[in-house]
Parts: sequence; C-alpha cells; structure tokens
Amino acid sequence: MRILAMDTATSACSVALSIDGAIVSHRLIEMVRGQAEALAPMIADVLEEADIDASELDLLAVTVGPGAFTGLRIGLATARAMALATDVPCLGISTTEVIAQAVPELTWPDGSLLVALDSKRSDIYVQLFSKPGQGVGEPQAIEPENLSQWLGAVSGPIGIVGDAGPVALAALVEKEIDVSPVDAPGVPDARALAAVAARRWKIGDPAPTPSPLYLRPPDAKLPRDGGKLRP
Repeated sequence: MRILAMDTATSACSVALSIDGAIVSHRLIEMVRGQAEALAPMIADVLEEADIDASELDLLAVTVGPGAFTGLRIGLATARAMALATDVPCLGISTTEVIAQAVPELTWPDGSLLVALDSKRSDIYVQLFSKPGQGVGEPQAIEPENLSQWLGAVSGPIGIVGDAGPVALAALVEKEIDVSPVDAPGVPDARALAAVAARRWKIGDPAPTPSPLYLRPPDAKLPRDGGKLRP
C-alpha cells in the first residue's frame, strides 16, 4: 500500500511516502511559520525521489489537530485538493496520536504516556495514552495548573512527550505526581503519521473527508459592526 503522509499542524512541516510499511522518501523541517510555502515543494520532492505519481497512491494521510489554526488549514487544504485531483482517499489522524506513535517501544513508559502540545496560549493541548494507539479519552485544552485534576486517579508512572512537555512536567512535579520526560520527537513526523494510517486503514475502507480538530475558538475576532467605518 502506498501512503503519502503530510503534517503542518505544529512547529514543523513534514512529508513521508510509505510503501508496504517501509518509508521510501521523507522530508522534515522544523519551522514556526512558512509551511504554506514549504509543503508543496516537499511533496513534489518526495514523490519525485520515489518515482511515483500522485495518482498512483492508495491513500493520503494528514494531521487534523490539535495544533495551530493556520497550520491545520494548510495541511488539510493541500490534502483535500490532492484527494479531489487524484481521486485518492484521504484520512485524518490526530496530532497527539502521531506523536505517541513516534515514541520508541524501548522508551515507552511502564505506565501511561501524556502527549502535551504548545497551544501558543496559556493552556496546553493534552491527551493520555495507555499504550501505543490506545488513547484514553479525547484531546483536551487544559491549563497546566489543572492538569493533575484532569488526570484524576491515573495510576502508575506517567511519561511525558511533546513540545509542551516541560510545562506539563513542571506542573505535575509540583503536585508530586510520578512523571518523567520521554526521549522522543516533540513535534509530529509524517513517518509516524504514515504508520498510524497503515494500521487504521486498508484498501477499500471508507475514508471520510478529514475535518480540523479545534479545541478552542480562534484568537481572531470579527470586527464590530461588520468592519464598517463609523460615521
């Protein structure tokens, strides 16, 4: 199965092509801005390196959030456009699951894994995983000081990964919860996204049009009076 995976949801831009479970081409650049300009050339490079046309793909995979509003729109718009142009199904995967997937088996914590992502605001995006691919509940936007209450009666040690990991770690250490950082990438990688997609989807399965996973309203506000100038 040929899967083209792409991510622009956080502070990186990555593309990977997986064929029958093996990554044959991959690009990843960490960037706060610029994904809109970087993504299309990266896709073209990956396909050219593998000598594959987009119409020959079996599946497109894209992260749907949580993440940055602009980044999510870039990835989703590109994936949807490619799906329409090539008649290739498109599957959406949460950013938190992709990051959890990238944690090596040998470093997976004995207890639970907490994925914590920077929201660029006072809260952080979090999701708990009991094992790879097994999320506990849905991703949430939580203020760090409320994190221990949100975790409730989770037993055993908790490993933390993600670009907001230090914030979550400090908040939970203060509450004397057994936590430790996990040595794994803090941003999504399209290689892990392709692995999740391959596990979740088989040729012939339906693939609903992916939609963004927004956990809070955007910062931008509509102007008063619809933007009309006052007399």
